[in-house]
Amino acid sequence: MDLQPESSVRTGPIKYFFLFFGFVFSALGFIGIVVPGLPTTVFMILAASCFTKSSPRFERWILDLPVVGRMVIDFRSGLGMPRRIKVIAVTMMGVTVTSSAVFFLSNFLIRVLVILVGVIGVWYVCYRVPTREKVLEQRSQEEKGS
Repeated sequence: MDLQPESSVRTGPIKYFFLFFGFVFSALGFIGIVVPGLPTTVFMILAASCFTKSSPRFERWILDLPVVGRMVIDFRSGLGMPRRIKVIAVTMMGVTVTSSAVFFLSNFLIRVLVILVGVIGVWYVCYRVPTREKVLEQRSQEEKGS
């Protein structure tokens, strides 16, 4: 009896679906490096997830990227984001949402929508995404207690 773990790589048309979206998310992630307010890490996490199901070679490519790869690996292991990066992310979201709502948007409903989405984004990063340092401290205390 063969007890090899089942591969998560899909076959047939679904493989190409995941491969296509892996490249779309990768492109958005790379654009996010230079466009303020557009996230990079989130899109790279999505790209790595799609590549996990379609191409281990491209998954490895994402994980081997200098800065982003480490963040994707940390996310997968439950470490979340470093505190410094969370502060930068929340600051960038605040600046981008505020400047968009004040200077670039004229429609009141769109302004409200942009502000609402920004508030949800800030809440999510602050309260739902783990802080790397806290997770490491908790893991360290759990090991000492064991």
